[in-house]
Amino acid sequence: MNTRTLGADLTVSAVGLGCMGFSHAYGAPMEKNEAIRSIRAAYDLGYTMFDTAETYGTAADPHENEKLVGEALADVRNSVQIVTKFGIRFDETSTAVNKPLIPDSRPETIRASVEGSLRRLQTDHIDLYFQHRMDPGVEPEAVAQVMADLIREGKITHWGISEATEDYLRRAHAVCPVTAVQNRYSMMARQHEALFSVLEELNVGFVAFSPMANGLLTARYGKDDKFDPKLDYRSAMPQFTPEAAEENRALLGLLRDLAEQKGATPAQISLAWMLCKKPYIVPIPGSRKVERMRENAGAADATLSAAEVAQIDHILETIPMSAVFGGTKVVSK
Repeated sequence: MNTRTLGADLTVSAVGLGCMGFSHAYGAPMEKNEAIRSIRAAYDLGYTMFDTAETYGTAADPHENEKLVGEALADVRNSVQIVTKFGIRFDETSTAVNKPLIPDSRPETIRASVEGSLRRLQTDHIDLYFQHRMDPGVEPEAVAQVMADLIREGKITHWGISEATEDYLRRAHAVCPVTAVQNRYSMMARQHEALFSVLEELNVGFVAFSPMANGLLTARYGKDDKFDPKLDYRSAMPQFTPEAAEENRALLGLLRDLAEQKGATPAQISLAWMLCKKPYIVPIPGSRKVERMRENAGAADATLSAAEVAQIDHILETIPMSAVFGGTKVVSK
């Protein structure tokens, strides 16, 4: 697979693998050995960037996802870039399928988190360590100073911020250069494009999570699809309601038409659109199925001209579409 550079010098595969779904948020967790085989299959397909977090787990094991990634990649550790995150926990008092997030980026919490992640990932360093959400109780400068210390100690080599705002990013970057932000981004969620000029100014990369609107832009879901209300976040997402199927008919039709023109799939077009927009964007679609991983990797070879991207952007500004899931609620405790 082609590669891209995030920030000054972090080279990664042009498409990364979001690993959360193997154990969290997309239905019942995948059987452990099967999940490990699937993650390793992604490496064999050319993926080198693997994204996880300390909170992507199950009720039985809240840290399951990091363990899967660590075991799957242990013998190829020096050939991959492992991405994980710190700074949140779930509000376990909530009965919602998508439990609210409680931020905690106190220096002592970060220190405990990084040691746990290193152990579970079976590694002596983390390639890209994201603050999972901003913590209103901790100044960005304080978080950045801990990151600078961890880099100096060799425990991480790069750091980033997920769901970053311009002010927070600038303040943190001034203390310890940020390699990437990781924000929600897709054809249905374009609000963070406002940050692109700042990223270019500061030489910060953009890791796009939910790049296919949680799977909707694969054009494989219909109004009759159902999701587990206890284990699958999609059961509470507005783009998967029966009404949304009609509201998104034109959008999915656009994707199918473009896919036919380019000899690609709708999923590949939705990824190629952002890959061809900016050279510093790296999408991290998640899938448990090796055939879907192969399909998503193929998006790195799909080509859209600047004019075609601009035309798609114009259409997206006018075409009807449903509401789309905008993120998990963040609360203070």
